[in-house]
Amino acid sequence: MTGLVFSPLVPIWLLYILTGAAAVLLIYGAWRRARGVLLRTLPIAALILAIADPQLVKETHSALKDIVVVAVDDSDSQKIGDRQERSERALATLTAELAATTDLEVRTVHAGHEDATGHQDGTQLFSALTAAMSDIPAKRLAGAILITDGQIHDTLSPERAAEIHAPYLNAPLHVLLSGEHREFDRRIRVESAADFGIVGQPVSVRLRAEDTSVNPGAPLPVTIRRNNEQTQQVMLPNGRTLEVPIPIPAAGPNVFEVEVEAAKGELSTANNHAMVSINGVRDRTKVLLVSGQPHVGERSWRNLLKSDPNIDLVHFTILRPLEKDDGTPLNELALISFPLRELFEERLKEFDLIIFDRYSQRGLIPVQYMSNIANYVRNGGAIMLTVGAEYADNYSLFSGPLQNVLPGQPTGRVYTGTFRPRVSPTGHRHPVTSTLGENFALDAEREPDWGRWLRQIQVTRPAGEAVMTGQDNEPLLLLNRVGRGRVALLLSDTIWLWGKGFDGGGPQVELMRRISHWLMKEPDLEEEALSAFAQNGALTVTRHSLSAEEMPVTVTTPTGQQQTAVVKDTGKGAFTAQLPITETGVYRLTDGKNNALAAVDAPNPKETYDVVTTEERVTPVVNATGGGVYWLTDGAVPAIRRMTASRVAHGATWMGLKSNNEYVVTGVTQYPLAPLGMIVLLVMAGAMLAWWREGR
Repeated sequence: MTGLVFSPLVPIWLLYILTGAAAVLLIYGAWRRARGVLLRTLPIAALILAIADPQLVKETHSALKDIVVVAVDDSDSQKIGDRQERSERALATLTAELAATTDLEVRTVHAGHEDATGHQDGTQLFSALTAAMSDIPAKRLAGAILITDGQIHDTLSPERAAEIHAPYLNAPLHVLLSGEHREFDRRIRVESAADFGIVGQPVSVRLRAEDTSVNPGAPLPVTIRRNNEQTQQVMLPNGRTLEVPIPIPAAGPNVFEVEVEAAKGELSTANNHAMVSINGVRDRTKVLLVSGQPHVGERSWRNLLKSDPNIDLVHFTILRPLEKDDGTPLNELALISFPLRELFEERLKEFDLIIFDRYSQRGLIPVQYMSNIANYVRNGGAIMLTVGAEYADNYSLFSGPLQNVLPGQPTGRVYTGTFRPRVSPTGHRHPVTSTLGENFALDAEREPDWGRWLRQIQVTRPAGEAVMTGQDNEPLLLLNRVGRGRVALLLSDTIWLWGKGFDGGGPQVELMRRISHWLMKEPDLEEEALSAFAQNGALTVTRHSLSAEEMPVTVTTPTGQQQTAVVKDTGKGAFTAQLPITETGVYRLTDGKNNALAAVDAPNPKETYDVVTTEERVTPVVNATGGGVYWLTDGAVPAIRRMTASRVAHGATWMGLKSNNEYVVTGVTQYPLAPLGMIVLLVMAGAMLAWWREGR
């Protein structure tokens, strides 16, 4: 390629001044009709040409290849059906065709659903495309090709799509869709839910169910389960958000699975499930404490319960035996009559726990009210008995209506010697006592370092679990389930010695608190439980059981595949196992008795919620760049054509890539057009001709 350049010997502004001055003088001479004016032009022009120093330049060029970027969507939604297989075939075809084009450089980038920080936030395909093109000069970009299902979560809005030329793309963008036409899917999403809820009261959860194959507003059946047990069923309008009240039955984490009924032929059922966890809290725990015969440790339970501001305590104490008659007038014995009917009939169900502390059946509470307490337990209530010698006499609570719910029948024998309480083999696995007083010795083979107690009541036919033993290895603390309720029986009234530090003391407050929390069904103290959580790419499964038998746990993945986790005993009633996480969504676990749910990453991540192939998210960007959208199911991969920037960049069966014809200069040769000898000759010839003309 040849061009003309000037290399003035003086500054360009001075050359302009000299040229202008010469032109003015010549014009003035022509106006005055001076002889030889035209001949004087020759030497002046020769001098100006010599000063301008014109040169003919010849450059040697090397052509540069244009660059095309191919971005492949490797997200989870691409694994549905035959999408991944179609994408791989399309990539292989494109790679072969582009490699055969000698003036093209191909860059291939793969992107999933993780952003730059490693967090899941949908498919970030355009972010990966931008990063791949960040070092490509705009004049060398031939175009970009995306292989995806259209579910891209970082696309530009239609308002900004026209600006895509300026930031990073001034060439055609083509999209190859890997899905099929007429796909449809059902899905459900928990849009919002409270973190906490009051036990016994419903919590509103905002749910949204969608079905792309039916009309908006059509009813969709949705089932809500807790621990794989159906709690309620509702009908949600298609495409609309609805607030659904969900009752909170228990304290602690309440995990609910929300499922929309699967439709025949839908694309995926992985997004038909969602999970929400609501932590149940008790508004005010109501405890009824009945103290019988006065004794030194009477205030132990009262002090413990009064120290918790979330407990409403109703406490009454028998200050004198009922059979005592000293002639005191009745109007001086009490200001008001005791509200027996209100407490033990009208409002009995409102109490979360009833505690009898050395109480004996001597007529204060009528028999029919004791029957109410027995029914209260069977229907889900809880009672705790701390007994002394009164439990072994003829007026024992066991001789009344409570007999069928109490876990131990007194023999009439009372141990009055000293003994050290010990955790039984079962207690070493029970959450109430397995870690009790870990600063004390808990070795089952030797005596613990706890202080001694002074009295124990012997029982026969103990029911439930004897988690602590005392004199002669007799049961000391019995925990039992009756119907839907729970019962605890502490066969000694000298636990208060631990609080006084007698003989070294012991974990009195800790034990009493754990017993009361177990009675009120604290989830962390369940002896038979199953749970799981995701961490570091693995699902950790934990099973609690009083049995030392290693039972397998069946794990069902979000897509319905089943795995078996063989949990290993780690001591203190806990079995654990780890499984690699291969899918995101809701996992279901069961050991045959207990059920659990676990969410991996998020109950409904963007990547698995909307999986229907669509061109809506890429059309604005494609139109702004002049590219095209193609469905791989419609036929072969479109052919590649090179075109200029002014031509249409797509057709029904072909994709256009811009031909930029860029090059790099590899050499420059300069040829002077005004040699010194020629300039001198022109100046002398012009001056002589002008002198000759003026002399005539």
